[in-house]
Amino acid sequence: MAVTFIASEVWQGLRRNLSMTLAMIITTAVALAMLGAGVLVVMTASASQAKYDYLNEFRVYVDRSISLEDPDCTSACGRIRAELEATDGVASVEYKNPRQTYDEFVELFSSTDPVLVESTSPDALGSRFTLTLVDPTRAESVAQALADVEGIEIVQGQGELVERVFSVLDGVRNAAFTIAVVQLLATVLLIANMTQIAAFTRRTAVGIMRLVGASRWYTDLPFILEAVIAAVVGALLAVGGLLAAKGVFLDRVLAEAYRANLVERITTADILLLAPVLVAAGAVVSALTAWATLRITVRH
Repeated sequence: MAVTFIASEVWQGLRRNLSMTLAMIITTAVALAMLGAGVLVVMTASASQAKYDYLNEFRVYVDRSISLEDPDCTSACGRIRAELEATDGVASVEYKNPRQTYDEFVELFSSTDPVLVESTSPDALGSRFTLTLVDPTRAESVAQALADVEGIEIVQGQGELVERVFSVLDGVRNAAFTIAVVQLLATVLLIANMTQIAAFTRRTAVGIMRLVGASRWYTDLPFILEAVIAAVVGALLAVGGLLAAKGVFLDRVLAEAYRANLVERITTADILLLAPVLVAAGAVVSALTAWATLRITVRH
């Protein structure tokens, strides 16, 4: 009987304050979607961090003709290696012959861009030196010194590229968290307002129930459940929004970074793993807000 009564009260309350309920659902959905987006970016950045142990490295590609003539790096390539090792600011030099370079290329792109791997022949890539710098902040001066070394085809500093990618991710994360905080504040205020209006509307019925012996929890529970239900619906919409945003927006924006294997992919599984957290967060925040509102502002 008690369960039926509470369910009936919750349904009537949601229907009676329909516009307020819809506003709370939408606001909660936006807030939790932004919070989820920020968490996903943090997860992606953390998972990708292992890729950037070479943040203070330079990759130096040897001219193709030299790579083919001296794959073991004993003559012309050996001269280049000696110059690289003597360059001020270079801590160590690691050499990879064309075959090793190609194997690394296959490992990096076989899962993200198999078409590229299939269209690249084993002899398409030359030898490569990986230089570890003594001080990453001196990367520019090292690059200038390497420009004078003959036989180098490409000098690629990894730090600048990585920093650009992570600056974009940091910007998305900060924007998402900022919007989430503002929206969560708006959600809390909406829940408090909705709870007060609902309690005021039913003040006579609640007063009678209290007079006949109903406990405070028994009379407060329908209002709390109304807020929780609206928040849970908003959380589910937030999860749906994140799934849609992944396919429509994120996958396109990060397509180049994915192809270059710079960041870990945000997958559907990541969003589904985060979904229970968002639902629980919405339910807990709404329940606590409604409970606190009733205890502070509603006297019965």
